[in-house]
Amino acid sequence: MTAVFRPRPSVVRRDSGFYGYERALERRGLGPVAGVDEAGRGACAGPLVVAAVVLGARIDGLDDSKLLTASRRESLHERITATARAVAVVVIPPAEIDARGLHRSNIEGMRRAVARLPCDPGYVLTDGFPVPGLPAPSLGMWKGDRVAACVAAASIVAKVTRDEMMIALHERHPRYGFAVHKGYGTADHRRALRTYGPCPDHRFSFSTVARSGAGEVMGENEVGAGTV
Repeated sequence: MTAVFRPRPSVVRRDSGFYGYERALERRGLGPVAGVDEAGRGACAGPLVVAAVVLGARIDGLDDSKLLTASRRESLHERITATARAVAVVVIPPAEIDARGLHRSNIEGMRRAVARLPCDPGYVLTDGFPVPGLPAPSLGMWKGDRVAACVAAASIVAKVTRDEMMIALHERHPRYGFAVHKGYGTADHRRALRTYGPCPDHRFSFSTVARSGAGEVMGENEVGAGTV
């Protein structure tokens, strides 16, 4: 019977700061620590983007990407990609989300992001829920992007990457306003869906799209017509 290695318990104080979890794990010989998070889970259009990050030099100002301004996210994204020990990004298109389901796609995306890291993590912290099948011990953390630096960094990388993709999609489908709402179900987006119907970059398994009441999917030869 194979023995299972269990590290000695390590207490992370509430005042340990954003790097407390990484320091505690590394003291137990479980470094490097990778953080994993996604962007676009709640959107009804565009891809799901998952990022995995192993931080290098300390970066001040990290936080949940949703709590940062766009300019602050972009500045931190530059610092993360310039100084991190490893960064990996996985993009899951809408068609795959429709075929697999959102949660399954999210889990698989987190596995793939960790597998793409150019170094082998000793421990993985994932945002929100546990992820089975990772190549290292792991912990799913409720609001991990607000308590662990590497998870916050992953949330920023995923968010900035996805926002750039949604701005590019806006150029292809300007009538939906993707550059503004990034594919989330705002009132303006729902109004555009009712008026024009979905485009190929919508998630057809999502109720907001399914209820849009539009008939045929807008073809590529129509993408330039009209704006929101």
